[in-house]
Formats: sequence, C-alpha cells, structure tokens
Amino acid sequence: MKTLKRHLTVANVLSITAIFIALSATAVAATKLGAGQVKAVNIARQAVTNAKIKTQAVTSGKIKNGGVVNADLGAGAVSNSKIVNGAVGASKLAKEAVTSGALAKKAVTEAKLGAESVGTGKLDNEAVTSAKVSSTVWKQLVKNVQYVTETSANNSEDEKNVTASCPTGKEAIAGGARVNAPASVKVALNGDYPAVASNNARTGWIASGRETPEEAGNWQIVAYVICAEL
Repeated sequence: MKTLKRHLTVANVLSITAIFIALSATAVAATKLGAGQVKAVNIARQAVTNAKIKTQAVTSGKIKNGGVVNADLGAGAVSNSKIVNGAVGASKLAKEAVTSGALAKKAVTEAKLGAESVGTGKLDNEAVTSAKVSSTVWKQLVKNVQYVTETSANNSEDEKNVTASCPTGKEAIAGGARVNAPASVKVALNGDYPAVASNNARTGWIASGRETPEEAGNWQIVAYVICAEL
C-alpha cells in the first residue's frame, strides 16, 4: 500500500482519468452502428415484430414461393384483377360451384354442350319454333289441322253428292262420307274420295249416294274432311 501511495501523483491520477473517459467514449461510439453492420446472427428469434416493419417494406421478392397460404389471405383479398387468365382450372372448382347467375348471357355455346345433353324437360313449352326445325322435317309435319263437314239437303231425291272443302292454304289429308237415313230408306254410298284441283292439290272431300231402289223417304249424305297446312 505504501508502494502504491508513493506512485500516486496528480499526474498519474489525471492520466488514469483520461483513459477511462476515452474508453467510455469508445463504448458510446460502438453503439452507433453503420449501414449493414447488423447481421442476421445478431437478431434474436421473434425479435422483429409487426410494429418494427415499415409499411410496404416486404416486397414480392422477400416472400418464399408457396409461403402465402389460405390462412394468410383476408376475406375478399383475391380480386378478379389478381387472377391470371386461365388460372382457375376445373380442378379448382367445387361441385355445383358455378350457378346460373355466374354465367354470362349466351356464354354456353353449342360447342360446350355434350351430345343429347338437353332433354325435353329443359325446353319451355312452344320454345322450338319453325325456324329451329330443318326444312326437310318441316315439310313432313302436319300443321294447323282443321276438321270440315258438309251435309246435303234432307229430302227424297234419288241421288245426291256434297263436297267438304278445305280453307285456302290447306289441303285434305283424310276424309270420309256418311248417310243419314231412317232404316226404311235404302241408300248406298257410291262416292267417297278427295277433291283434286288442276294443280293436283287435294282441296276437299266428295261424298255421293243414291237410293236402292227409289224410296219416298228423306235422307242426307254427309262429307267430312281433315285439312292441314303442308
């Protein structure tokens, strides 16, 4: 202790004090880090919290491929503009996920329909118009059918005939004849055939009959025809 006291002088004390001050300044200077001096190994796990990350600081290049999972997406976060054309394949759609409200008008074209995929139950009543039927099939159809009859006078003439005519634009497709007479009056049909015009159009139906033998009673003959547009 005496030896230490002999060496303690004012100059020594001031020198030691100066050394401590210099060391303190170096320690303070060490806390001021330059750019790039903090390495990954210097950061503790979980040390960087959300509050420490600057807004929009994490860019696409900082996110690992496949790193964003479903739980990380907010409701309605993926908008239409964020989906690449053709990105949503059939395997990504749930069964019955695409409803009629999600389809644009005229979006389902003929090429998208399977063979025989549209059954009669999917067609509205009277939905198939003449424009949708082939001309060959249309010509074979019976359209706007009409039933016409014509009756002769009720008297005792020996012979009678009558014609049931089709309306304009229609032709006879079938017909027949009938006699109206009491049992005591004997009448026989002697004509039952279509009326044919000069252009071979069947314009109606002719019926004729006569008494056998001549009777005094009254009787009638009736012609009927089924007409249609052909």
